[in-house]
This record gives sequence, structure tokens and C-alpha cells, in this order.
Amino acid sequence: MQFLIFIAFTLLVGIVAYIATRNTNEQTEDGYFLGGRSLTGPVIAASLLLTNLSTEQLVGLNGSAYNDGILVMAWETLAAIAMVVTAVLLLPRYLKGGLTTIPQFLERRYDTMTKSITSGLFLSGYVVVLLPIVLYSGAIALIGMFDLNNLFQMDESQTLVLTVCSIGIIGSIYAIFGGLKAVAVSDTVNAIGLLIGGLMIPVFGLLYIGDGSIGAGIEAIYANDPSKFKAMGASDSAIPFSTLFTGMVLVQLFYWGTNQAIIQRALGAKNLVEGQKGLILAAFIKILGPLIVVLPGLIAYYIFGDTLDASQADLSYGLLVNKVLPPVLLGFFAAVLFGAILSSFNSALNSSVTLFGLDIYKQYINKEASEKQVVRAGKGFGIGLAILSMVIAPSIANAPEGLFGYLQEINGCYTIPILTIILVGYLTKYVPAIAAKVAMGVGVVMYSFSQFFLKDYVISNGGEYPHYLHIMAIIFLFNILLMLFIGKLQPRAEAYEQRYTEQVDITPWKPVKLMGILITVIVISTYFIFS
Repeated sequence: MQFLIFIAFTLLVGIVAYIATRNTNEQTEDGYFLGGRSLTGPVIAASLLLTNLSTEQLVGLNGSAYNDGILVMAWETLAAIAMVVTAVLLLPRYLKGGLTTIPQFLERRYDTMTKSITSGLFLSGYVVVLLPIVLYSGAIALIGMFDLNNLFQMDESQTLVLTVCSIGIIGSIYAIFGGLKAVAVSDTVNAIGLLIGGLMIPVFGLLYIGDGSIGAGIEAIYANDPSKFKAMGASDSAIPFSTLFTGMVLVQLFYWGTNQAIIQRALGAKNLVEGQKGLILAAFIKILGPLIVVLPGLIAYYIFGDTLDASQADLSYGLLVNKVLPPVLLGFFAAVLFGAILSSFNSALNSSVTLFGLDIYKQYINKEASEKQVVRAGKGFGIGLAILSMVIAPSIANAPEGLFGYLQEINGCYTIPILTIILVGYLTKYVPAIAAKVAMGVGVVMYSFSQFFLKDYVISNGGEYPHYLHIMAIIFLFNILLMLFIGKLQPRAEAYEQRYTEQVDITPWKPVKLMGILITVIVISTYFIFS
């Protein structure tokens, strides 16, 4: 019965996506890569949220909350402020230039080589880190939820390969053959299910602890360990409070304001009003994110704290689901979780296809390619990338413990350099292309040396090393000063001026700044409440 509910809901999502996209012309670049620039605020908000929320957060962030408490909510609540900044400052500039990819702006602001380097950095992050890990973590979650090893009468490795391939194939169909609109529409349906399903877990968990009373459940988990409800982390915690004002701000701004897989949803807006509505709506909902990706971890700590040690924290979410969720709802929740897995996979895949088609194929392989040829080439690349991801994903099971955290740390190699050149590009007019290239090279080298060589040396000799978020802030500041210095020595011959392409109306949404202030006040108030 549970499996039938799972299949039924998954098919429903596919049918809705097909009906919504069957009249979209996906033979053009805008039609395929940006959904015909027709996305509305609610669709953008839903797609943004579900693209972000996947098994890495449901399992990983709840696992972090199990160990470290409510302070890990910073990854959720501060995202709301980053969305506000994106809506007010960045998105108007993106839509004014009619951008399809972020690297396109870098080509116009600096030069083609800068764009190509940035596209390569984005693609490397998606190929090496994001896509295989999404497939692997999603497969593990589904295997455990449905006990697929016994269901299919296969050993663990065979079941893993089968599940990875199933997720990869279904996700590829959405992303490669449906384009952005199919991804966004399926995300909208899945987002509704995820909000319902995600909220069910803490509700049933609190009812379980409180013997039918949510209030009693909350009192119980607080009384069990009040330190878990301190939002301001100490200097030796997973997220020291000081990092909220340094690297955390930068990571959030990069992710929500410049990450192709995320911002592509807003770039597909029918106008600036709808784009800003989508970001602001997503920001409000994101504030409630800790209810789904933090609170279950605290509930799990109360229930399993005596049986699971810190190294087993990532198991806590799955155990909690099986412990408190009524069996009749398990199929629905699994389908929702499957949708979240697909969303992260197909979103990254769609963005990879976009980057390759527009920034590599059309730039270096076939400069005279028609829009139809670019789309076809992008689809071909996507198929190859999906297959490669499916091949790599099962091997993660044989990787050393802690590989996931290690790979996430690698992402820092390119996030800060890219964020730096984008912000300097918008805020200055005379900084030249050579400054961007130097900053990217220096940023990658400095961060890599810091985190993978210098940190180990210092710690092995008994010293203390700054948190990696502080290191990001230091490199960010250094890169900005470096670019400004080069700009003084060798400025552009002419000032950069952004041209309005008139592809969409860029009249801003009137309440956007007021909504942004309200969101910021709510986030700050949250920290006072849990101080």
C-alpha cells in the first residue's frame, strides 16, 4: 500500500508537469532554459525552496541539530536575508541585462575568458560534488525507508545501483527533455507536498513525546537539554556566532544570489515584479525552515539520545520518521522526499545543460549555432552528464568516512572568488578583466592552501585554526582589495554601462523594500528569542 501511494503521487507530479508545459516552445533558448520567461512568483518561490531542500538538508541538517542544537538554524534563517538582498539589488540588474546565465554578465562586464572560467568552475562543482551526492544520499534514504534490499531481493550494492539509476533517469527526463518550466512546475507540486510532509514529522514527533500534546512535547525536549536551544554558538561550536557576520553572509549571498542552479528560477520570471514576489515569498517560508530541518533533530535527540552517539547523528532523521509517522502516511512522505531528491538533481542538471549550451558550445564549439542546435547540444551534454553522475554516485559508498563534508568544503574554493568578481563587477565601472582573472586564481589557490594544507599543519602542531567561514571572509576582503588595486593601476579604457535589453519589464514590485525590512526584523528577533 505504501509503495502504491508513492508511485501514485510521483505519477501525479509528472502528469501535472506535462500538462503545464505542453504548449511551451522549447526549441528556443528562452523557452528551454528559462521556461519562456513566463514563471510567476509562486512557481519561482516553490522551485527555489525545493531546489534547496533535499536529502542533504533533511538528513544532514537535522543530524547537525541532533549534535549541535538550534544554532544550525543559521543556514535557514539567514538565507531569508540573502534572498531579500538578491530581490532588491541583484535581480533587477540580472533582468535588465536579459541574462540566461550568471557567466553571461561576466562576459559583458569583463571578457569571454572570465565567463568561460566561471562556467567551468560552476560545472566542476555540479559534476564532482552536487549531482553524485544528491543521487547517493537520495538512494540511501529511499532504500532505508522502503527496505528495498529485501523488496528486490538484492544485495546492498545492487540495490544502490538500481535506485541511483532510477532517480537519475527520472530526474533526467524532467531536466533534459522538459526544460526549466517542467522542472519548476514539478517543483511547485512537490513543494506543497514537502511542506505538508516535512511539517508532519515534528508534529507527530512532539505528539509522541508529549503523549498527545504538542505543548508538552516542546516542554519535554527543552527540559531535556536547554543548551540545545541556544542560537548563539560559542567559539568552538559548529557555527560560532561571530561567523554569522563574516563567511556565513557571503556563503548565503553566493548561494541565493549568484548560484546558477538557484538564481535561474528567478531569471525565468515573466517580469521583475514576479521575480521579486517569488524571492520574498520564498524568504518568508525559509524563516519557517527550521521547523522541518532543525526541530526534528532536537526531537530525535530526545528520543534516541541514549542509543545514538554523535557519529550516528545522520541516522536520526530516518529513525524518527519510522518511529513517529503512521504507516499509512509513509508512502506519501517517501514520494515527497523522492520529489525533493529529484528537484536538487534535475535543477543542477538543468543548470549544467544551460551553462554548457550557452557558455561553452555556442562560444567555442559552434559559434554559428542556431537556437535549436544549442538546445539539442545542451540536451546531449545533459544525457552524458547524467550517465556520468549515475556511474560516480555508487562509488561514494566506498569512500572514506567524512567524504561528504570534505567535498562540501571544496565548494569554498570557487564560491568566494565568483562572488567577489560579480559584486565588484556591479559596484565598479573601471576594474578590468585581468583583475577578475587574477582574483579568481588567487582566491582558489589561497582557500585550497588554507583548508587543505595550512590548517592541518597548524592543528597537528597543537595550534588553533580559524573557522573556515572566517577564512572565506578574509579571502573575500583580500580579493576585493586586490581587484580595486589592479583597477587603479590598469583601469578599463571606458566605463562599463549595463544595457537594458527590454526582454522583460523591470518595474520593481512596490512593497519589496518594506517586505525586506520585515523579513530582516523577524530574523533578528529570532536570535533575541533564542539568545
